[in-house]
Amino acid sequence: MPHIKWVGVINSEIADYQKGNMDCSAKKMALPATVQEMMIKALPFAVPPFTVIFLSIFLKTFFAGEMTISPIFFVLGFIAGFIGLIAHEWLHAIVYPANATVYIGFHLKSFAAVALVSYPLKKWRFILMSLLPLLLGIVPIVVFWFSPIAWKPWNGFWFGFSIMGLISPYPDYFNVYQALKQTPPKCYIQNHGDETFWME
Repeated sequence: MPHIKWVGVINSEIADYQKGNMDCSAKKMALPATVQEMMIKALPFAVPPFTVIFLSIFLKTFFAGEMTISPIFFVLGFIAGFIGLIAHEWLHAIVYPANATVYIGFHLKSFAAVALVSYPLKKWRFILMSLLPLLLGIVPIVVFWFSPIAWKPWNGFWFGFSIMGLISPYPDYFNVYQALKQTPPKCYIQNHGDETFWME
């Protein structure tokens, strides 16, 4: 388990928290220059999870022949999912080894929860780190699928929670796609400053 530090609201630049040692042979990946730009460019990656969410509620309602969620509990679940963004960042953080330090906070400028660290990870581990928070969407949507129709409060809660869990990682899906596309199978990937690098 790495050293995880909660730093609260981050007013400074993200680069200030990502200053680890870099291999001199590291090659920079071609990624958007800012968090805001990356979130816009990654938007197409929000379409598949949105489709899963839409089909889930549509099909469950269609086969039940009635509303299957409690609207109030849906709102509560959505709020819980929003609060769960800190858990999302924590799930990113725990993939790093014990000698890494990960800073978790809320970056005011980009209006996003962030886990900031500069430490090289093997490519497979970088992909795991990027996608692990998806569990916060997969688990509640699967629970929603298999919950009895009569459990409308719980159906509403888990469905609302799953929305944030499935859609909020869409920039992470984009990063994984770029890592698969731009780097060789056996390499290390490291965030440094505002950039992402890979090295053999």
